[in-house]
Amino acid sequence: MAASMKVFCKQLVWNHFSLNLSRIIENQYKHYIIKTQKRLFRLQSCLSGGEYEWENPKSEADVVNITYIDRQGEKHHVKGKVGDNVMYLAHRYNIEIEGACEASLACSTCHVYVKDEYFSKLPEPHEKEEDMLDMAPYLKENSRLGCQIILSRELDGIEVTLPKATRNFYVDGHIPQAH
Repeated sequence: MAASMKVFCKQLVWNHFSLNLSRIIENQYKHYIIKTQKRLFRLQSCLSGGEYEWENPKSEADVVNITYIDRQGEKHHVKGKVGDNVMYLAHRYNIEIEGACEASLACSTCHVYVKDEYFSKLPEPHEKEEDMLDMAPYLKENSRLGCQIILSRELDGIEVTLPKATRNFYVDGHIPQAH
């Protein structure tokens, strides 16, 4: 039960539920809310960013195989699990996906190309992801942000390729460290 609750909480965060919830509540209950209050509240994930990806799968049924192809063309085969975030999982195994904004949808440094057969299995990107992808160099039709790809059983065998370069407006050359 606890593990499924963690996955549920993680999925809520990645579905951007917290980004819109306060606006929904404000619209429905605007007569009861003091207008001087700028922010109502913010949902937080049950685990801090990237922490979930450092746990090993609890059973073989949870394993999701993923292949990362780095900028040199080298393949890295990794056993992730249902609910893992592709970017944070890469950090665990020292694969050079930057993730400068730490999955807050404020950059495109975790930009990856998803193999076509798996691209169609991903949920549609949210508008904020599309906005960030518009700023990514070397954009292709199968481009997605690694921080927005959450592994599921149907993605078993997924292959993601890192582009030739990314653009980090914060500081080029930054290598993220696990928390």
